[in-house]
Amino acid sequence: QVQLVESGGGLVQPGGSLRLSCAASGFTFSVYNMRWYRQAPGKERELVADITPYDVRTIYLASVKGRFTISRDNAKKTVSLQMNSLKADDTGVYYCNAVAGVPGLPSDLWGPGTQVTVSS
Repeated sequence: QVQLVESGGGLVQPGGSLRLSCAASGFTFSVYNMRWYRQAPGKERELVADITPYDVRTIYLASVKGRFTISRDNAKKTVSLQMNSLKADDTGVYYCNAVAGVPGLPSDLWGPGTQVTVSS
């Protein structure tokens, strides 16, 4: 069964840190681009970070560059998002997303999301 499950969300004060994790199962994780999206209340979902299958390239939303770091462990089938210097604007539901890097595979896979709230 294809599955993505996020964990690590919670309530944190401004300036604090959180580490999100996403556990994948049921598909060939190593050939997928892995992404973190977030959606704040009343706003559209936005791409926060992206990492290619073998850590060749990472991309970040401009507002999180230098504060967030995406990483992956292909052996453990996990992708993580280390979030430092958190701001109130980082509040939202964070989603893990997998996009197939080769044709013919299930693509655009999503987890249920994990809530991140940055507030004093």
